[in-house]
Amino acid sequence: MIYSAPVNRNGETVKTRIVWLFLGLCSASYASVVAVGPASFPSGSALLDLTGLADGTEVNGLTVNGVHFSYTVGGSPLSGAVVIDGGPGITNNIAPPNIVSVGDNTGVLGLLLPAPVTLFGYGYAILNTTTVANATTINIFMGATNLGTLSYTGAPDSTFTGGFAGIQSTIPFDRVELTFNSTAAPAFALDNVRFSGSSVPEPSTILLTVAALALGLRRRHQ
Repeated sequence: MIYSAPVNRNGETVKTRIVWLFLGLCSASYASVVAVGPASFPSGSALLDLTGLADGTEVNGLTVNGVHFSYTVGGSPLSGAVVIDGGPGITNNIAPPNIVSVGDNTGVLGLLLPAPVTLFGYGYAILNTTTVANATTINIFMGATNLGTLSYTGAPDSTFTGGFAGIQSTIPFDRVELTFNSTAAPAFALDNVRFSGSSVPEPSTILLTVAALALGLRRRHQ
């Protein structure tokens, strides 16, 4: 027996509609990102305050509680430019020990997270005392796929310009890249890195949903 795929009034086969439904679900899962504050992180969220790390510890290649740090300039790893240090002291969002730039501050600070998350943030300061647009920028990735980016305006945060930079994504990410406004400030610092896991449906759940929709469509057209 030759199977003839059911056709709807618009001339679409059920198979075609299933493909479109799947693509629609995938499109709906493209990340939308929003800025969040510390209060958005639930109790029990992972927090790296860098306590116990000695001043002068190299950050490029450092792993802390499963988070792997890297620092690149022009795409090449650079050591000696970002270390654990006490500067710039205590602000509203950081307190020693911090991650501090002591050399080339034009690079990208990368963090590979131990598992996918939907919330990520950190306290930061830059060597300036005025309000600075695009003081820091977060890019989020799942693997090599860039899911979104946000930039944050820094304001006088006690002594130095800074604040809290937080991002929430509609789909999980496992890697972030942080940059700082090197034109406005010759140095940056960050501390209190926090992140929280995902409540987004797993791919298997999405596939089950697609399968259920496909079965329902096929039954309607039989």
